[in-house]
Amino acid sequence: MSKTWFVTGASRGLGRAFVEAALSRGDNVAATARDTTSLTALQEKYGKAVLPLALDVHNREAVFASVAEARAHFGRIDVVVSNAGYGLLGAVEEITEQQLRDQIETNLFGSVWVLQAALPHLREQGSGHLIQISSVAGVTAMPLGGAYAASKWGIEGLVETLAQEVAQFGVKVTIVEPGGYATEGAAGAVHAQVAPQYAALREGFAALAETLEFGDPAAAGRAMLALADAEEPPLRTFFGVQGGPIVEAVYADRLKTWTDWQDLAVEAHGDRA
Repeated sequence: MSKTWFVTGASRGLGRAFVEAALSRGDNVAATARDTTSLTALQEKYGKAVLPLALDVHNREAVFASVAEARAHFGRIDVVVSNAGYGLLGAVEEITEQQLRDQIETNLFGSVWVLQAALPHLREQGSGHLIQISSVAGVTAMPLGGAYAASKWGIEGLVETLAQEVAQFGVKVTIVEPGGYATEGAAGAVHAQVAPQYAALREGFAALAETLEFGDPAAAGRAMLALADAEEPPLRTFFGVQGGPIVEAVYADRLKTWTDWQDLAVEAHGDRA
């Protein structure tokens, strides 16, 4: 049985891969982008199976209207992929207030608006799958990515809470944490003004990035189909080979640190009767 999808950030990158994978197997997709001309080729190829919607996720009212339009057009929504977002690159000391606000506004608040807009429809159906695109940076922080991590760590906590709240309605929730992919994502990144004190750090990080093995977006699209079809989908899953090894080491270090400082933690509690 075919599914109906609502996907934000569908103009390029992984969002585009998710849309193309769903359409290629005969599903219907409401695909959003700030400029719907980027979706023209999909319309020409898949016709009425794709509903292009102009959307800036900053606009809460527009998000709700787009979800409602998709529901009215197709009759239901089975899978919601909240994917719209971008990266802000810069040391914490380098980023401006406006850059930080814009990052949080898009990646965190924009995702919240999508989830809030879709949930009443899925709850009414008694079924559906909310899939939030996060990042490996949503579970571990990296140099020059503090603002991006803040936006993703925020959405991780919120969506984990959401999953516990909506399970009673038959709504499934998954957080997808992709690693690096060979997409145009870097073209949409915003860069903070470089401070000379962080030049060496930036050079080292750039050198490291060149050694990474980037994933195939088409493979991510196929993985998204498998995730959407799962009877019991996970709360979290990585996409790509980078996340597992990175986070395994990070979590081992966190557990060790908490254990090493447990005496101080107990002391901080105070006297117990």
